[in-house]
Amino acid sequence: MKRLRLCILVLIVDAPCAVSAWGSHNVAAYRALERMPEVVNAKPVVVEPLDAFLRGEGRAIEALLAGQEAWAKANLLAYPARPAALAYKADAGGDEAGRKLTFLQALRVSPDSRLALYLQPDPRDGKEQGETLPYDAVNTLPEPPNASIRFVAVKPGQTVSALSVLATASQEPDLGLDINVWDDSPSEWGPRYGFGKLPFGNPTINFSTQAPFHMGFFHEDRIVYLAAPFLKRTFPMLRAHQYSTLATLAFRTGHPYWGWRFSGMALHYVQDLTQPFHASLAPGYSTARLLGINLMAMVGLSGAKQDLVVLLSNRHLALEAYQAKLVLNASVSRADNAIVRALQDTSQDARYPAWSDLYARDVVAQESYDFANTLNVILVNALPSAYVQDPAFDFGASDVKINKLMDAMAKMDPAKVNPFNDSIAELLGHFGAHSRNAMRGILNAAGMARGGAGPL
Repeated sequence: MKRLRLCILVLIVDAPCAVSAWGSHNVAAYRALERMPEVVNAKPVVVEPLDAFLRGEGRAIEALLAGQEAWAKANLLAYPARPAALAYKADAGGDEAGRKLTFLQALRVSPDSRLALYLQPDPRDGKEQGETLPYDAVNTLPEPPNASIRFVAVKPGQTVSALSVLATASQEPDLGLDINVWDDSPSEWGPRYGFGKLPFGNPTINFSTQAPFHMGFFHEDRIVYLAAPFLKRTFPMLRAHQYSTLATLAFRTGHPYWGWRFSGMALHYVQDLTQPFHASLAPGYSTARLLGINLMAMVGLSGAKQDLVVLLSNRHLALEAYQAKLVLNASVSRADNAIVRALQDTSQDARYPAWSDLYARDVVAQESYDFANTLNVILVNALPSAYVQDPAFDFGASDVKINKLMDAMAKMDPAKVNPFNDSIAELLGHFGAHSRNAMRGILNAAGMARGGAGPL
């Protein structure tokens, strides 16, 4: 057991922790939600700063966040209780900056989180005008080289569509909200938050520290949890619950802009769990094989262990890069192809249970975990072997650009690539269905289902 523990620990601590899940949540979300009547028929909303919500609903927010804490203690495994000093107090913030800081600390997210007023335009439209915001006005993480992400400023009082707010916000948790919140994080706030040490990943790499909030290893073999109990310390359900209940409160109290925005933030964590590499520790590798690899390392043959780390990371990254490009290309070209149709397809929504507090774990993560090994086989067969079968190649550290990957894929045997494309379409179908089901759950809780009260 100790040896298996070491293998698992090395596997996920040494790995680069590619935690972006699906590339460009917002682009996929536009396609997934653009035919959902409850969203597209919603009244346009008036942009308002966060402080309008905090000032207007302080007492209700205080009660809600206390209820969130009670829910987390009752429903989440290995949940570290929030320190009492961080409990939200409606009258504790003072000025606008103080209220925002108190709110962010009560949620235990990065107090540097921007929560700026902005949109990410739908690339299908290509027409949305507005002032382009600097990258660091929206994102706390460093701007990557050759970044093409565009943030457009919106102003208080401006009217915008519910869809644009919702889709934009579905990307927001990747903009630094969950960074450096651990005891061993190089931040002032991490040691105060009470989450303990980072359970896996590298605490010195900022984006790596968000991994336990964007991955959920809920369905591994029992022996894996016995060997590595730290795997239970993953909290996407916490974030989904926090933001979905904040959305419900915002809708109920006349703050529809923040209702849609918090909804999008909640959807992000549900969408992350539709990516099998975020719900399965080592797709394609059984517990017995992990143990065997570690036994080899214990006698000095560590090559297989290091190969495993690199290969899993390469497959994770290649999947996301390829998927993101497919969705973006389809949106820019206004294509009506299998990818778009899968995201838009509402016919599968009802085959899942109704949304509940445990839906992300019991439905979304289970489905992804069950598909992980199958996906791994198809992926390895479809992609160029140098990218996904050669442990001497590090996709994350390489200079491979997405266009180079797409060019290489175009030269592959269609008989191998087509099943991979079909698998991505299937997974994006899950992305769309679960996003819509979560959104219906939020709207139902707010009394805004079709035929009910609220701005639909």
